[in-house]
Amino acid sequence: MKKSLFMYLFFFALLFIIFQYMNEKTIFESQEKSINSLTKKMEKARDSVDVLNNKLTESNYFSLLDNDNAMSYLEKYNLDPAEVKQLVTDKIYDQNGGENGNPIIEFKGDRGPMRINKIKFLNHRWIQADFSDGQRWGEVIIEYLFDEKNELDIYSVKSVLFPL
Repeated sequence: MKKSLFMYLFFFALLFIIFQYMNEKTIFESQEKSINSLTKKMEKARDSVDVLNNKLTESNYFSLLDNDNAMSYLEKYNLDPAEVKQLVTDKIYDQNGGENGNPIIEFKGDRGPMRINKIKFLNHRWIQADFSDGQRWGEVIIEYLFDEKNELDIYSVKSVLFPL
């Protein structure tokens, strides 16, 4: 009787061990698949981030604060590029408040005055700006200069108005 009891216990323990082994193996395989899937997603995300960083670097090639030559030019005249950017931006946006819109824009609006919405500094001399009256849109290239007295002069170089 004892022999058969030990035999049954042995078989039961053996079956329990086999069941545990198969169960753990299944869990391990599913976790490994999940890890591989997440690794592939992470690699894709890294590749996407790299592509976006390259695009950002390329688009910032024409900018005041990322252009070494423009920054050197301004520093040669003891001008801080960040302060210049803020000063020029404020002056352009302040001119939007006029009754006839921004005087830098050569076009008259159909629905109201033309106002500059967004600006992008291309370098130490030029700015690209977007303007509209709410219905019609356009872009303008603006030139800004500092004279001998470090006074700011801003004027339009060329404008384009997009067709309706």
